[in-house]
Amino acid sequence: MNANPDLVLIVDDNEINRDLLARRLQKQGYDVLVASNGFEALKIMRSTALDLVLLDIMMPQMNGYQVLESLKADLQLRHIPVIMISAVNDIDSIVRCIELGAEDYLSKPFNHVLLRARINACLEKKRLRDQEQAYLQKLAAEQQKSERLLLNILPAPIAQRLKQGESTIADSFADVTVLFADIVNFTKLSDNLSPAELVEILNQIFSAFDQLAENYGLEKIKTIGDAYMVVGGLPTPRPDHAEAIADMALEMQKIVTNFSLKPGETLTMRMGINTGPVEAGVIGTRKFAYDLWGDTVNTANRMESHGLAGKIQVTETTYQRLRHGYEFQPRGIIDVKGKGEMNTYFLIMKKP
Repeated sequence: MNANPDLVLIVDDNEINRDLLARRLQKQGYDVLVASNGFEALKIMRSTALDLVLLDIMMPQMNGYQVLESLKADLQLRHIPVIMISAVNDIDSIVRCIELGAEDYLSKPFNHVLLRARINACLEKKRLRDQEQAYLQKLAAEQQKSERLLLNILPAPIAQRLKQGESTIADSFADVTVLFADIVNFTKLSDNLSPAELVEILNQIFSAFDQLAENYGLEKIKTIGDAYMVVGGLPTPRPDHAEAIADMALEMQKIVTNFSLKPGETLTMRMGINTGPVEAGVIGTRKFAYDLWGDTVNTANRMESHGLAGKIQVTETTYQRLRHGYEFQPRGIIDVKGKGEMNTYFLIMKKP
């Protein structure tokens, strides 16, 4: 027997039969509860964790068939094994009980050796089912954990495609907006910080940025040191990707000023934005990464690296997309590495 005795419910309207069976099972090491009718039995079932029910068929008000039907129709109770007991020993009754979901059927008067064998067999089956359910629940929990980890690395639509068996995921997007952001002089400002302190501050900043990306429906691509990259318009295209990126950039400016690495010296960022076509896909087979390529990406990166502290620099293309809804300060013509002369603007604010 188990360290904790199995709990058996006896349901029989005949007090003598009920008490006799209860004493016999208690001598065999089981814990026993009793019910004199179907309604009382169902009440006990809903409030107590049972291992087995011995259910008489012939009872007034609510017979055993009706109790069995109610039990098996209840998602919280249907796992409880039931052995039907009855003085009636005809094949139709046995078949009906089995069809309704009973584990077994015993005729009165009991052969006590057979009774014990049937009870032990039902309880063993229940233990095996419980172990299986525990294993399946553990497996489901591990799968959910894997899902969350995968979604931390890849956009949800891309993760779904990967799970469906696509080995090479590469797409072209005709119109997206890319943002690069970099904390100005972060390495110099963090000279006096321990590695743990450094990581904690970056984690706080980038976690706030991640929340912004989620709020605006944008896709964070990666962080590299103290730099942050996010894109709008993929993997699910949307017409307002430039506006969403602009709104996030303005919010990022406000967030970063709440942090400082030295007393009285708040952090600032350089940010660059560009709009255009890109290629996107998954790199790696063990450690996945979703990344972007193309001139649009390179130019957005140049907008950041050639920008000014505390400013959001955008290309002419992005400016034309946003100029009616946002205020800009013209920067004019600048020489951009690998691109030559470009006309750029600083994003100032959203128009009222």
